[in-house]
Amino acid sequence: MEHSTQEALQLAFESQRAAYAREPMPSLAVRKDRLKRLIEMTRKNEQALCEAIAQDFGHRAHQETMLAEVFTSITGAEHALKHLRSWMKTRRMPTALHFMPGSNALMPQPLGVVGIIAPWNYPYYLTTGPALAALAAGNRVMIKPSELTPATSALMARMVAEHFSPEEMTVVNGDADLARAFSALPFDHLFFTGSTAVGRHVAQAAAKNLTPVTLELGGKSPAIFDRSCHLELSASRLAYGKLLNAGQTCVAPDYVLAPRDMVRPLAEAVLRHWQRMVPTVHANPDYTSIATPRHRARLQQLLDDAQAQGAELLPSHPQELDPGAGRKLVPHVVLNPSADMQLMREEIFGPILPIVPYDSLEQAIAQVNAGDRPLALYFFGEDRRAREQVLARTHAGGVTINDCIWHLGQESQPFGGVGASGMGAYHGEWGFDTFSKLKPVFVQSRFAGTHLFQPPYGDTFKTIFGLLRKIV
Repeated sequence: MEHSTQEALQLAFESQRAAYAREPMPSLAVRKDRLKRLIEMTRKNEQALCEAIAQDFGHRAHQETMLAEVFTSITGAEHALKHLRSWMKTRRMPTALHFMPGSNALMPQPLGVVGIIAPWNYPYYLTTGPALAALAAGNRVMIKPSELTPATSALMARMVAEHFSPEEMTVVNGDADLARAFSALPFDHLFFTGSTAVGRHVAQAAAKNLTPVTLELGGKSPAIFDRSCHLELSASRLAYGKLLNAGQTCVAPDYVLAPRDMVRPLAEAVLRHWQRMVPTVHANPDYTSIATPRHRARLQQLLDDAQAQGAELLPSHPQELDPGAGRKLVPHVVLNPSADMQLMREEIFGPILPIVPYDSLEQAIAQVNAGDRPLALYFFGEDRRAREQVLARTHAGGVTINDCIWHLGQESQPFGGVGASGMGAYHGEWGFDTFSKLKPVFVQSRFAGTHLFQPPYGDTFKTIFGLLRKIV
């Protein structure tokens, strides 16, 4: 990274920090105005966003971008607008009897300057989601988009510059060296979405400044099929969850655990639904490309490794397996995967679905718990007892029952990982709280008897302390 780029990055940060010092507690009106501008910016540029993202991916259906990037950004900001007044209020908190007539309160306060490092797979939504929460909380925002989506990143820089002053929100574009310098800035909070491996480096860089971090990572999110599920309906929903954005979704179902005798019928049902949703692959405008040639080659390597080790590959469109046809990848179900195969050790992040047989629900739960805690977990079945057993005995960042992915869109629920899949949460009020200091305030009464605990200590202290121990 050039020295001039480093200086520009530092100046942008110092400018925002100075702006925060001048206005440390933006009013409700100011925050609402910023959220409204984010909505206006998104609506004004929705077509340009669809085109830029499609350009970066090689191809992505505009409908997917509208649903997963534009719509979700707008609804998130509108939810914040609707609830912002109540979120900003100082919250009255309970006060223990022995501290009365004093009182407790919790005061939400902006942190200052927030840094956001965004990923390539949903380059707009996974930028605006944390950004709108940080703006709602009254912060200044600096954004580092992914260098793997250059058209979208350049567009976002222009959009933000047109609708926000650099002291409010700014986008800085650059390569991995810039990302490293960005993560080393002494932000008041740093938000990262991406891989677990890179997340570790971001956390280490932030730790040098004692900067708190939110890490939205990934992992191998399992889908557990119970014998009580509606097979055809469940297979349709599973197929869509894996097909969306060609599987390049952090909460996509990574692999399936199914009763042994259900594996083949489930595989055949998933293949049928893939064929229904995308009758063709390479020329289909509804099916997304793999983001880069490197990512495409990696996914092909996962398939080649599995086949070499004895797995059965079931392509949805065997007639379109031409490896030279471009960046689109024919969806595959993989049967007989073993634990030492590459696709069972790494997050897949593509349209490849291994199905692993189990002989008892206990065995399925044990397999989930043997790995890192995933960002998402899916359970398909109508047996309430089995469902509660899975929920109670596994950990995951979030869960959807009898479908995939939709828990991510709930603004009234927190979204975040656990363990290797991340730390911290956002969405809705949880996003506001993440980017706020919830400052506890105790207000003492003039009638308080605390002077009775002051020295010199004697019989009065002994008597009052004895009473205190009895009432607590």
